[in-house]
Amino acid sequence: MAIQMTPAAFPGDGFDVAVVGAGIVGLAHALAAARLGKRVVVIDRDAQANGASIRNFGFVTVTGQQAGDCWRRAMRSRDIWAEVAPQAGIAVEQRGACIVARRPEAKDVLVAFLQTEMGRDCRLITPAQAAEHVPALRQGAIQAALWSPHDLRVESRTAIPALARWLAEAWGVTFLRSTLVKDIAPPHIDTTRGWIDADVVIVCPGTDFQTLYADRIAAQGVRICQLHMLRLEPAQPMPRLATPVMSDLSMGRYLGFAELPQAAALKQRLAAEQAAALEHGVHLIVVQSADGSLVVGDSHHYGETIAPFAPMLVDDVILEEFDAVFDLPGRRVRERWVGSYATADDKLMLVDRPSDDVRIVMVTSGTGASTGFAIGEEVIGELFGSQKL
Repeated sequence: MAIQMTPAAFPGDGFDVAVVGAGIVGLAHALAAARLGKRVVVIDRDAQANGASIRNFGFVTVTGQQAGDCWRRAMRSRDIWAEVAPQAGIAVEQRGACIVARRPEAKDVLVAFLQTEMGRDCRLITPAQAAEHVPALRQGAIQAALWSPHDLRVESRTAIPALARWLAEAWGVTFLRSTLVKDIAPPHIDTTRGWIDADVVIVCPGTDFQTLYADRIAAQGVRICQLHMLRLEPAQPMPRLATPVMSDLSMGRYLGFAELPQAAALKQRLAAEQAAALEHGVHLIVVQSADGSLVVGDSHHYGETIAPFAPMLVDDVILEEFDAVFDLPGRRVRERWVGSYATADDKLMLVDRPSDDVRIVMVTSGTGASTGFAIGEEVIGELFGSQKL
């Protein structure tokens, strides 16, 4: 028998929008709906943020996102992050991005990138200029670098909970934690805490492919991408890194670079010189936290479920690229963890429509933090007639 909800906890006439999933994609939809004046409830099976949204760099990456809609969404999401972060008490730890080129072929990619729309306001800088932004770069290892003003970085472990608190306190969003949604038949939502009524339901399942709409999700060919992450402790206090850092391997992977014709020569050389990195989907992102430690990663392995084992070999490949770019003798690994996100071949995002009043939304490219706010605006706008996808 369903548990009856009390009017004190749930308005008698229910909600306008129910969001299933309290990761960044779910929170983005909650914000977009709340800004339209909608009554919003967010329902999550976990007691606290625990998934992909906190197991990442917190790097709102614009530079390198695929040209077109993905890059546009990243720019819009960056703007929203910059707007809401101070209101929600979220510190922006770093701004911009520095993409360093270790090889002449990588420098050619950066030069070509500057000729695209995505290169607007970016500039090619010398190794000496790059060292001003990133003091710990290894001397003699860098051919050139691209400096971009477009990106920003937050500490995802604290930013996601802070964003949820702000949505509750400033926008009146109701959160139901430790609550599993078992079935959806709008306006009724069957949960482990009883029935909830909502006119529209947004399902943001992350890597849970079975609980809701399993057949529809399976039809999209979705898998799980698992990645390795590290936190490094410098042996000595080091100057602050003004920006996150990426390198040649990132240019071979991020489509904004990798789809440029000039990237073919770089990818050919990477295949010859760093086969192990490509085998494990390794590329380099380095960001710095407020305590001076560095979050470093990552790798990419694909399958139907998350493996419980994290081979040291993969971490060694990541650290090999880190040490080729950075000169930090005595650095040590303070923390290791495994992240995961949904992925689908040739699809950066999925919006499925089981019915007129239900949407399934999945970011299938690991870019939830970078594009989620814009996707939320688009989906909510389409549902309520203010914007089309």
